[in-house]
Amino acid sequence: MNRRAILAIVRRDLLTVSRSKGVMYPLIIVPLILMVAMPAALGYFMPASTRAPNVNIGELEQFLAQMPATLQAQFATYTLEQQLIVYMLLYMFAPLFLVMPLMVSTVIAADSFAGEKERKTLEALIYTPTSDMELFVGKLLSGWLPAMAVSLISFVLYGVSANLSAWPTMQHIFFPNAMWLVLVFWVTPGAAALGMGAAVLVSSRVSTFQEAYQLSSIVVIPIVLLVLVQALGVIYLSVALTVALGVVIWIAAVALLWWGVRTFRRNEIIARW
Repeated sequence: MNRRAILAIVRRDLLTVSRSKGVMYPLIIVPLILMVAMPAALGYFMPASTRAPNVNIGELEQFLAQMPATLQAQFATYTLEQQLIVYMLLYMFAPLFLVMPLMVSTVIAADSFAGEKERKTLEALIYTPTSDMELFVGKLLSGWLPAMAVSLISFVLYGVSANLSAWPTMQHIFFPNAMWLVLVFWVTPGAAALGMGAAVLVSSRVSTFQEAYQLSSIVVIPIVLLVLVQALGVIYLSVALTVALGVVIWIAAVALLWWGVRTFRRNEIIARW
């Protein structure tokens, strides 16, 4: 493969994305809300909420007592307020973090072909002297690299927001733990690859950016389910479970990308366009 051609496609797409308000606004606003504002609010207001007159402390203690033994051992030295902060900011927010790579990769990759069609620039791209593989890989990297960049920046911002807001209660830096490190450096790249592969495949087969984004956003559904089952106490993300989750996501991503490479043909895109 021609690396210079691939890099040229990546630079071109990133420049186009940086000029699109419809793409850039979600990439800025969503991380700020999820990774800065929400953890800051929880870390600051949650300790005070346990002292509200309408809060049943017994129910909170019973809920925390039903957690797995490994979590109870971790919480043993914490007060009730500290336990709630650790539970919310370390465990409940962990699945939500995967929204970052999925959202960024699907937004950018959905714009990769469908957006080109809307801007009337697809024909010039299709007829560039690159192979189908080079074009496909260039489009994939155009979504994967920003997804990883936004995810890593969001991870740093989340850690700063969580530790600063919870410092009056925790009195030490509690974030990140080992599970979060596995989540960020093992699961997140796979989630970005999964969202990116789905979005590129969909984007090359539909006519508008909105269609591509809506269809490719289906990959977020498993993350929503993971948030729900953890909120219900069915499972809690541990290091081992997070590693296993990453394996599943990577298998799905590789299968989807393999299928994309096998089926991607620029002449079919031209025929549909």
